[in-house]
Amino acid sequence: MNEEIPGLAMSRSFGDRVAHSVGVSAEPETWEFTLGLNDKYLIIASDGVWEFLSNEDVAAIVYPYFE
Repeated sequence: MNEEIPGLAMSRSFGDRVAHSVGVSAEPETWEFTLGLNDKYLIIASDGVWEFLSNEDVAAIVYPYFE
């Protein structure tokens, strides 16, 4: 197969014209949250983390550090 297409699943790519030609975007998805006094942790992770860990898994990792 001699096609110029990405061989991995990705949702964002900077400067990759071939990936852009098959629908990959460099525009990030963003969200805005207001943190309150009771918020103790902010977890920022890529889809590569969430592919293997559930919210419950991540909570179990963070919980021992909760003060």
